[in-house]
Amino acid sequence: MTIVKGSGKRAEKARLTRRKIIAAAERLFIEHGYGATTVQDVADAAGVAVQTIYFSFGNKRTLMKELVDVVIAGDDEPVPTLERRWFHDATDAPSAAELLERYTAGTAEILARLAPVLKVAESAAATDPELAELWRSDEDPRYTVSAEAARALVSKPDAAEGVGADHAADVLYGLTSPELYLVMVKSRGWSDEQWRGWALASLRAQLCKAPAGSPSETTR
Repeated sequence: MTIVKGSGKRAEKARLTRRKIIAAAERLFIEHGYGATTVQDVADAAGVAVQTIYFSFGNKRTLMKELVDVVIAGDDEPVPTLERRWFHDATDAPSAAELLERYTAGTAEILARLAPVLKVAESAAATDPELAELWRSDEDPRYTVSAEAARALVSKPDAAEGVGADHAADVLYGLTSPELYLVMVKSRGWSDEQWRGWALASLRAQLCKAPAGSPSETTR
């Protein structure tokens, strides 16, 4: 995510302009598609000169990437997920069950924002190799987040016995994936609340000890 440096009026004006441009791009990309939307279209919708977009973002590809970054973060602050308050609240939870509740809640908020943009971004990357290259990295950032949460989870007293951090990371990564979210919420018509409850129950069933007195506990 590009950082606008400074704290004066000029820097604040630049931040507000970037937010207007990103909001306009999000609306137009969703309504018309990435390929059909020109930089001039975004400039007109944002009420800025086209040169302002090129100065602020460089090109449409970078604008698309910045849009996805902002949607995932929920704001334009240059703070990675691992340093976000919601993530620390999750990993600092006293139990695995509570960690998963907080983690699922935070992930649900991200996915609700990301869902409308995700298919646009995927389609754009599929037809624009240079845009796809902007997202390519040696490690999937979403898996990095899952792995860090998993390492915290397996240290909790109620974490499932015999489940290692690697397996827990895979379960977190898979069950909270944007693709699975879209299947349930967009394709099957689930509400965000339904998805959140299902994801949390599924994660707890695989990653937490069964509560005392539950059927799975009494049959051991």
